[in-house]
Amino acid sequence: MNARTALAGLGIILLFFTACKENGPSQKKQQKIIDTAQKKDYLSLIISLDTLSLSEYRKVIDRENNVLSSSADSSVMPFYHFFRAKNYLRDKHRDSAMTEFQKMKGGRVDDEIELLKSYSILDLDIGNGVMVEGELMNRILSAMKTAERVHSKFTYRFYDLMAKAYYQNDNENESLDYAERYYKHHPYKWHPVITQRHYDISFLLASRMNDFDKMMLYNVQARKFAEHIGDSLAIARTYDNEAQIFSRRGENDKAVASSRIYFNYLVRTNNLNDIAFNNLATSFVRNHQLDSAIHYYREAIAFGQKNAPGKPSPVYYKGLIEAYKKKGDYANALHVADSAFGIEVSNLKKIEAVKFAEIHAKYETEKKDRNIAELSSRNLLNEKVIRQQRWTLILGSLVFLGVLSVFYFIHRQYRLKERNRLLQSENRRLNMEQKLLQAQLNPHFIFNSIANLQGLVASGDTKESVRYLSAFSGLLRNVLEQSRKDFIGLDEEIVSLENYLQLHQMRFAGLFDYRIDVDKHLYPENMLIPPMLVQPFVENAIEHGFRNIDYKGNLTISFRAEHEQMFITVEDNGRGMTTKEPNDQKKQSLAGTILKERLEVLFKSQGQEANFDVEDKKNGGGKGVVVHIVIPEIKD
Repeated sequence: MNARTALAGLGIILLFFTACKENGPSQKKQQKIIDTAQKKDYLSLIISLDTLSLSEYRKVIDRENNVLSSSADSSVMPFYHFFRAKNYLRDKHRDSAMTEFQKMKGGRVDDEIELLKSYSILDLDIGNGVMVEGELMNRILSAMKTAERVHSKFTYRFYDLMAKAYYQNDNENESLDYAERYYKHHPYKWHPVITQRHYDISFLLASRMNDFDKMMLYNVQARKFAEHIGDSLAIARTYDNEAQIFSRRGENDKAVASSRIYFNYLVRTNNLNDIAFNNLATSFVRNHQLDSAIHYYREAIAFGQKNAPGKPSPVYYKGLIEAYKKKGDYANALHVADSAFGIEVSNLKKIEAVKFAEIHAKYETEKKDRNIAELSSRNLLNEKVIRQQRWTLILGSLVFLGVLSVFYFIHRQYRLKERNRLLQSENRRLNMEQKLLQAQLNPHFIFNSIANLQGLVASGDTKESVRYLSAFSGLLRNVLEQSRKDFIGLDEEIVSLENYLQLHQMRFAGLFDYRIDVDKHLYPENMLIPPMLVQPFVENAIEHGFRNIDYKGNLTISFRAEHEQMFITVEDNGRGMTTKEPNDQKKQSLAGTILKERLEVLFKSQGQEANFDVEDKKNGGGKGVVVHIVIPEIKD
């Protein structure tokens, strides 16, 4: 809810207070004010709460509760009791919340306020995970029919109650039907939060029903929607769901492939967690890829020890033990079980002790069986040697040649692995240099932007300062997110540049105009570029080129691609390069030095050409500076 809506809600409360003061708390007057609040503000606000994140939801509840509490006659306002109850629920005071809901009074038994009250009370009564008995089910059904009859705005919420009740009663078919009704009648069904919630619930219900066709249907719909809104995390999550589907069908190879896609996405976005390692390892176990499963179980354990020391999870140890058992490696299984034994808590210790004893017994039995088999083999071999002495020399020679071949192969593989390890180490070193260089650039940008904000604050223009700060926080969020990547889309870079330029235009009103030209043969969404490549030169043009000029500055940024190279030009008509301000020169040279080192790490170390040069147009009789940047053309 925006500021205008909040003021409207406050105006309604003041109107109610004035009316009561002048005419007395007559029932008709109170009802009229309740109806006004209902039509103008609070019903729409309550419905829109479904679209908010948890933190935003809590802020709205706190704000409205404080506003409504400021009225001397707040007790007759039903929405005061509603938001007060929500505050109690946030603090887990269920009984107090129930009392506040019961204090809500509408004009009629079937108006929107009474239906909102019924829904809120039923939602508390239904609980979570408990079987819904017949009497409560009838109350929900009766309220839903009333809402349908009067075409209430809250009808969709009663469908949600029915879906929850059937789910808790293990009737997945009916639950799925009402979940569909809930989504179809939701006023904000177009909102991404509502749509994604619908697909998640539908997939969960289909999974409970073991209905593979519906699981696949809802997962496909979820993926199409995630692609439509550009939610890469939601897209990746559909592959995790897809892995569940394939696993239940017994298509374990496909389950592994889908799990890999989800896992690789988490790697790329730096969102890895120990559960992701565990899920991928489980897929490998089901597909009988036991070596890979063992590797990822160990990675899950290592990741957990690094990020949550002192809180080891026995689940990953159990998975690792199972993988070793299926492989027949009872010695390693015994070793892992011994390690896991120390982290089991109270009631799990006995279970782990049984497993330990079972594995140990199997290992001992296996060991005895191997010894017996070895003795039998030796006896058989001795008998064959006695019978076939003439072939002993030939057989020995063949074995010797075979052993030499194996050792040669092992040695060669070892050399290749060492060489590959060195190459990987060098690649990690170069990547680390790139991150360090990029990390130098971000503080440079942030400090300059804060300096701009200080200038606005010093000017005394509070409204413009607040608007600048709001825009700057959004830009800063994008810059920090992009700083974790080596490359971003050209369209993202252009959006960041436009936001940055608009911030400077807010500070220096009328100082300059700008234009961003993209060649018509260039598709920004398919091109990649290092983040914040152009911004330092744009900053130099504004901060140093347009300072102390008696005419309006013009800044032009152009992008074009030719012969598998991208050409970037930053041109201004400012005062050009000067030697009067050594501090400014130092800042400009810092940006140039950082860019030069970034190009070295990103491109020249890979054998690719990349360079830039700065030209003072004064040498040709013009005004300003032209920066030419050339990098390889990289397509997504």
